[in-house]
Amino acid sequence: MANVITLGWRERLAIPQFGIATLKAKLDTGARSSSLHVEWLEVDERPGGTWLRFQVRTTRKGGLSQPCEALATGRRTVTDSGGHRTERWFIRAAIELAGQRFPADINLTDRRHMLFPLLLGRTALDGRFRVDPSLSYSQSPVRRAASESQ
Repeated sequence: MANVITLGWRERLAIPQFGIATLKAKLDTGARSSSLHVEWLEVDERPGGTWLRFQVRTTRKGGLSQPCEALATGRRTVTDSGGHRTERWFIRAAIELAGQRFPADINLTDRRHMLFPLLLGRTALDGRFRVDPSLSYSQSPVRRAASESQ
């Protein structure tokens, strides 16, 4: 694990395929899966799979991205920190964090009452990052031209 990067309990990352250049995320080694807040979600059955259309709020006060679309990888039951079980849609998206780009399975849910629009769980972190809870925003925010983030 010599090449594992140490991050703080919260960091800024990017999800370029959705045009999201900066998004605050809570890194949670106690959560198995990653969860992304969506304002709305529509399911579209097409030949070749189920597609999901949704909108992401990039900040707590405004900051909506354009509508996003991704192929669903499935639907699974997720237990939240309060012990409530819900069935959620999952997608796979590339995350950019700490100079790395990697795929993550992410469930889409309503996180409007949470401080962070994205919770990055241990499955996405495993083998790539170590989380030091005494650190916060240890990485420089991802900077890119608007044309690159699309």
